[in-house]
Amino acid sequence: MKFGKEFASQMVPEWQAAYVDYSSLKKFLKEIHGVKQKYRQPDTPTRLQRALTLYRSFSGLDPRRNKGGSSFDDHDVENQAILVNSVRGNGSGKYETTFLMVAEEGAEYEQEFFKKLDNELNKVDKFYRSKVKEVMAEAETLTNQMHALIAFRIKVDKLQENFDVSGSNDKIMVPMNALQGTTESDNDAKQSSNGCLEIQEENPKKVVSSIRLAPQEVLNHVKLNQAIQAPFSAAKVYCASNTNKTQMNFSKDNLKKIQNQLKQAFIEFYYKLRLLKNYSFLNVLAFSKIMKKYDKITSRRASKYYMRTVDDSYIGNSDEVTKLMERVEATFIKHFSNSNRSKGMNQLRPKSKKERHSTSFGTGFFAGCTAALILALVLIIHARNILDKEGRVQYMESMFPVYSLFGFMVLHMLMHAGNIYFWRRYRVNYSFIFGFKQGTELGFREALFLSFGLATLALISVVSNLDMEMDPKTGDYKALTELLPLSLLLLVIIVLLCPFNILYRSSRFFLLRTSFRCICAPLYKVKFQDFYLADQFTSEVQAFRSVEYYICHYGWGDFKLRQNTCKSNDIFNTFYFIVAVVPYWSRLLQCVRRFHDEKDPMQGYNGLKYFLTIVALCTRTAYGLDRGTSWKAVAWTFSAMAALYGTYWDLVVDWGLLQRRSKNRWLRDKLLIPYKSVYFGAMVLNVLLRFAWLQTVLDLSLSLHRETLIAIVASLEIIRRGIWNFFRLENEHLNNVGKFRAFKSVPLPFYNDEDEDRID
Repeated sequence: MKFGKEFASQMVPEWQAAYVDYSSLKKFLKEIHGVKQKYRQPDTPTRLQRALTLYRSFSGLDPRRNKGGSSFDDHDVENQAILVNSVRGNGSGKYETTFLMVAEEGAEYEQEFFKKLDNELNKVDKFYRSKVKEVMAEAETLTNQMHALIAFRIKVDKLQENFDVSGSNDKIMVPMNALQGTTESDNDAKQSSNGCLEIQEENPKKVVSSIRLAPQEVLNHVKLNQAIQAPFSAAKVYCASNTNKTQMNFSKDNLKKIQNQLKQAFIEFYYKLRLLKNYSFLNVLAFSKIMKKYDKITSRRASKYYMRTVDDSYIGNSDEVTKLMERVEATFIKHFSNSNRSKGMNQLRPKSKKERHSTSFGTGFFAGCTAALILALVLIIHARNILDKEGRVQYMESMFPVYSLFGFMVLHMLMHAGNIYFWRRYRVNYSFIFGFKQGTELGFREALFLSFGLATLALISVVSNLDMEMDPKTGDYKALTELLPLSLLLLVIIVLLCPFNILYRSSRFFLLRTSFRCICAPLYKVKFQDFYLADQFTSEVQAFRSVEYYICHYGWGDFKLRQNTCKSNDIFNTFYFIVAVVPYWSRLLQCVRRFHDEKDPMQGYNGLKYFLTIVALCTRTAYGLDRGTSWKAVAWTFSAMAALYGTYWDLVVDWGLLQRRSKNRWLRDKLLIPYKSVYFGAMVLNVLLRFAWLQTVLDLSLSLHRETLIAIVASLEIIRRGIWNFFRLENEHLNNVGKFRAFKSVPLPFYNDEDEDRID
């Protein structure tokens, strides 16, 4: 692989603009090469002549080689092409290169090259300096957190000893102002020479700390961050504000939570240090590569002079990051992995996810099975002439809604697999945006594997249950085949909830946790993955209605005769409204919570969009159940308002498009896809699919069964959501790039007294 491609592949996507613009410098060198070829003099040494000169120098035949063995020293000084100076201004150092060979032909091109090269060096040096300053401040914060953790652990151990002696079962709530006694551990606490945390363990149950303050003094200056605990945390903090400010619960449960939070903070901090170290290495290597190309094109020896400056710069000479990594490794291994270096380093440096051949094989196998079963289904329908049989109407009314659920699920999963493929292709850092742990995110192959696997099982069930006539002996349909879709749904639920580490447990649990946060809105602080998943649920309304139909058909209907009274049941129709509204209601509550937390009026406008959608959905559903003229007018009005509002929000806010003054007219300044027609096509398609609801109020006379039409419209909405997903994450990624935001913010367990107002 060429260095340019390897360099681009190893960049932190959100920092791309902060790296050396290697491709631009390389293009500039091509222009210099063209100029050199144009003005090449007859006596200019050719490549063969340069090779002969180099051979003579090493063989001792070159007269310029002195007896001491050094070569070209005097010649290089005389023919030095550049002079690099460090200029101090505004408190920061900048590098300026003076090109000395100004009398030569094409010298202005080389002057411009070094000017651009200096700009790149100053850019990366400034960025690296700012990031190192940030991590140094964060390191100080983590050091204070560790001081508080050790002090907290000492108090827990001391109170646990008293608890064991007294045998009391009462909950330990200790006012901080009452813990003024000095313990033996307190007397042993002293400040280390370097001011960093040092722990000496005498035995597994007793820990002696050496910190800058005595444990009690540390605890007097910090409090537990109650706002990061589980639901109702905001209410807990508000109601207990007068008591919790002077009390701290020294329990083992709290100690375990604190340790887990600090452990995650250290892992994320170490990941940041690794990326910073890699950033420094890649940029220095890029300068070396580009200067070697310059020397080759111009036949000069300027690279060693310029690289000497690069090596002496902050990005090339600073070792703060390396020292911090060593400190983090030592602290993490000692306090979070029981001094087991192998275990600690595996947690700090998780192995990159490897593509498994079994996944590729399974994906291909199930894809082939899916294609074969679809073909078999078509041939069976044609061979049995099923479309002309009397039982087809009853099948469409009772069984088609049952199987359509799996169609919606498979289609959504296929769209997600396609999104993952294109996110990776255009370097959208979706794993960071969603907050996945390193190495646990699903690739497009895994998503396709699950999609085709579920499709295969669903199609087997459909092919096995194509009977249009009841068994003449029993007078009903076969119970076993009628229960196949219910069995498959239960299997999907069991796999989703399975606690064993099979079928991507981390991804399944991530989905369950995020779904729970969506259901509990607005009790949790809303993250990107929360409202993203809630938006997916709004496009799966018909799938939720299919689940409701499952309960009615198999719970209260006669599934052996394919008969039920669901559509005429008032309770079913009531929940038909509720099930459709719940996803939008959850999304509305998330907007309310974000408006409360962020004080952003845009969240209020976004909530209004979902409110209009709820009204439009209810009126369309009412019109579908009772086709009256009044309902039609109301449904038309609110549906048109919701569709227009939603279309504008999709294109302008979620995708960031339709910017008149953008350099890409009617799009945005930064585009990941090089073809502008893709964006215009996506906008047109989004508008068309947004208005797919028209068929529900226009009563179009289509030669399709009502259930078929409902499934088609629901599928179009899923396709629209899949397209929306790609451009929504692209816009989010570009926002992160603009802010150089490449790391998760991990909540810390302790905060100081001066931070109390900010936390509350």
